[in-house]
Amino acid sequence: MKPNCFIVLFLTITLSTVHAQDSGYHSMRWKEVATKMPEEWYGSKEAKAVAENVLLAKKAIGGWEKNKGYHQNLSDSEKAEISAAKSKTGATFDNGATITELRFLANLLGQTPDARYKEAFEKGLDYIFISQYDNGGWPQFYPVRTGSVAYSGHITYNDDAMVNIMRFLRDISEDKTYSALKLAPEIMAKSKRSFDAGIACILQTQIIVNGAPTVWCAQHDENTLAPAKARSYELASFSGSESAGIVMLLMELDDPSEEVIASIDGAVHWLEAHKIEGIRLANEIDEDGKKNNVVVPDPAAPPLWARFYDLETAKPIFSDRDGIKKNSLEEIGFERRNGYSW
Repeated sequence: MKPNCFIVLFLTITLSTVHAQDSGYHSMRWKEVATKMPEEWYGSKEAKAVAENVLLAKKAIGGWEKNKGYHQNLSDSEKAEISAAKSKTGATFDNGATITELRFLANLLGQTPDARYKEAFEKGLDYIFISQYDNGGWPQFYPVRTGSVAYSGHITYNDDAMVNIMRFLRDISEDKTYSALKLAPEIMAKSKRSFDAGIACILQTQIIVNGAPTVWCAQHDENTLAPAKARSYELASFSGSESAGIVMLLMELDDPSEEVIASIDGAVHWLEAHKIEGIRLANEIDEDGKKNNVVVPDPAAPPLWARFYDLETAKPIFSDRDGIKKNSLEEIGFERRNGYSW
């Protein structure tokens, strides 16, 4: 083999390896790239390239949009579109948005003290502070929207939005996870006050039945604190899924108050009393060849909890986009039965 053949072979192998490494994080979910890569990766040129997308996409108000893959290569037209939208509409905490980007920036700052990262991080933290209601809750979107999406202004536990915010604030205030950021003491103190206000809101919104604390709705009215409806198929209800996330957060508190302990006990008791046994969720292929979620009997199945329970009967409820309450999964249409987590 000629010497230049060795060079060609070496370059081919090297480029293939680089391409494999590059495509590795591109094929991952954004949240995994933002928060679960090896510590040293956040100081790499790949991470810095991703950071440029994150900085570009930061809204003027300080937060980010949801469901964006900032670790993907963006075309010039995509960058121009993102840049043009910076001052449009608000940002959101839905589906982990804003908190995921802030944790990514924090990971970067642990490796590279770039002033632009620090500025974006602090602006994002300010977004958390300004969007918090006086009662301690957070909306799903801020500034609050109107019209058909006005529900996003409710205090939002849905998809762990508020729990995600509060865990982040706790990490900031305790100066453990993000000590490398060397945040000012007043920022840490403000984060602690914001977190404590969130705990107070959680306690105030817990649904009380016959004098006993139960669980929470996926969202609560930002003024009355009562359980509130969101999208047409997300009715005001007792929530199984979101309440579990809230209870886990409360159980992580050091030296909890008697009120917090009573809140946890009440929620756990309610969840235990409303578990569903003897069935499991399965997929079947329907006559059109599509996967379809069905409930099948199974005495050996582990317990399940419904996403929503009726506020009057405390029985599981389901709904299509028409908002009509149903008693079983099979009663709703194919699209919502298979396009939502019940």
